[in-house]
Amino acid sequence: MLKYGGYAGRILRVDLGRGTTSIEPLRESLIEQYLGGNGFGVHFLYDEVPPRVDALGPENKVILAVGPVQGTAVPAVNARTAIITKSPLTNRFLDSYFGGDFGAKLKYAGYDVVIIEGQSSCPVYLWIDNDHVELRDASDLWGLNTYATQMKLVDLHQDPDIATLTIGRAGERQVRIACTISGVHAAGRGGTGAVLGAKNLKAIAVRGSKDVRVPDIVALEDYVSKLMARIKAHPGTGQGLPTYGTAATITANNKLGMLGTRNWQEEVFEGADRITGTVLRQEAFIKDDACFGCPIACGKLTMAKKGEYKGTITVGPEYETLWSLGSNCGIDNLEAIIRGDRLCDEYGIDSISAGATIAMAMECFDKGLLTLEDTGGLEVRFGNYVVMLDLIEQIGERRGLGALLGEGTARMAQQIGKEAEKFAVHVKGLEVPAHSARGVPGMAVGYATSNRGGTHQDGRPTAERAGVVDINQIDGKGYYEVDVQRMTTLSDCLIHCRMMENIMGLTALSEDHTEIVRLVTGLTLTLKDLTDIADRVYAMERAFNIREGESRSSDTLPWRFMHEPIPSGPAAGKYIPPEVLDKLLDETYEKRGWDKKTGYPTKETLHRLGLDSVIKDIYGS
Repeated sequence: MLKYGGYAGRILRVDLGRGTTSIEPLRESLIEQYLGGNGFGVHFLYDEVPPRVDALGPENKVILAVGPVQGTAVPAVNARTAIITKSPLTNRFLDSYFGGDFGAKLKYAGYDVVIIEGQSSCPVYLWIDNDHVELRDASDLWGLNTYATQMKLVDLHQDPDIATLTIGRAGERQVRIACTISGVHAAGRGGTGAVLGAKNLKAIAVRGSKDVRVPDIVALEDYVSKLMARIKAHPGTGQGLPTYGTAATITANNKLGMLGTRNWQEEVFEGADRITGTVLRQEAFIKDDACFGCPIACGKLTMAKKGEYKGTITVGPEYETLWSLGSNCGIDNLEAIIRGDRLCDEYGIDSISAGATIAMAMECFDKGLLTLEDTGGLEVRFGNYVVMLDLIEQIGERRGLGALLGEGTARMAQQIGKEAEKFAVHVKGLEVPAHSARGVPGMAVGYATSNRGGTHQDGRPTAERAGVVDINQIDGKGYYEVDVQRMTTLSDCLIHCRMMENIMGLTALSEDHTEIVRLVTGLTLTLKDLTDIADRVYAMERAFNIREGESRSSDTLPWRFMHEPIPSGPAAGKYIPPEVLDKLLDETYEKRGWDKKTGYPTKETLHRLGLDSVIKDIYGS
């Protein structure tokens, strides 16, 4: 038995090519070095996936991992799951996360990590029932949407309480922006659905009934009681999120003049007041939806109650989708956005990348880079919600213009040519989400230095937008963002939801992190210890990307963010010119102990973090 609490102590390995499964022990040294979640994932991905392999080929692997808190009583953190793989969209390291109940039930089944390798010759799904694990024929599931697949699995196993992870038709067709769906939750970014589709793995279903051991349940329950009180007392987690969900951010960001509009050509949307969290609550709300063990219940089950999409039901749309299919496409029809959100979930498509690629196509059409012949006769114009919905279906079916959009904005720019690169709003091939970089310098350098590309989940905009940190200050934001990234990296090892940053700290690791680790695992770690774990994980991610050809030149921003100031509104005139980004990068590398010229972790830093094997891979000696 492991001496640390919070862990099941086992790794499940699934070889799709051979059709076999095996179980390995989880080493205590791995816990001490990486803690869990994404830390486990990057360790196995780096060690077991060779450089330059095809992300959609059999040599790539998919790692599902949980941290020590999954399945425990710690609220708002106890059911999330990490998926780690090489992204087919960016050809870089990818970690993506989803809520619901899958992570808890995987732990209850007795596993901390599932490593999926090889490629099946026919469609299969993975059935995990505690110690019983098998690959089953999925011919009857292939071609079903994600929700129908989940319902079919529940029927097959006669158990409504199983947890599932599925792909839709977009994943089956290996669309590079395809995601994976668990219940109503998505591991949205980077193409995880395409990787599973390429492996002919349609779904994973889990049933578990084991206990999760912690060193002192009474002490943990006392801490949890106090944490719950703090969650309820905070205006964000106690009032705003439970009432409006993340959709409340539409109003706040539009008032700041930082709501991406018409492919980020502008950052104030004249139709914002028709797609806010308040309007969603008043016109479409049905009931709240919460992840396993979460008191916040930020999810909102909604239904279009009027118009041509009347009767469409979805969970959301979240802020990101209200932006991506809304303001970013110049669309203020709430019912159409609800319909688009539902389509993305059914097909298994990342709604952020879907909206970003559609918005780019709209701008290219407006400016003559795409013609009616290119679009199959579609008037791909901003505000045309009928075409937006048509294009989502085309992406999911990988046909027509949607086949190009499903490749992502970077590949779109390459194929369209001319000035299209200026309209491709991505970092390292991953489409930028709904958070301004031009007006938020910390977020800008966070995007640029994220190992997975354009994500707001490594760097965070929250403290700057809330006024906790001066949003107008540029000097020092590179140093600041390293502390934020250390916090998010460690959070992804635990794994806890970003909503908890309101409670546990917006700008850096806190005593809450050390206390949760101590109470759940028994490990007495200092903030310096947790910082070292976070730096080790981030350096491993970076090393994986270096093997794929990444260097300082990859740490950049979309052309638009560096050369076009915000044209109007409260943030008018703001942007991040190249020389400013260079200064912020220097600050970031200096604080991390990375070489300013190459963007590589130095030999000294890697040695300090216990990564001597990585030194040889990067430097050859």
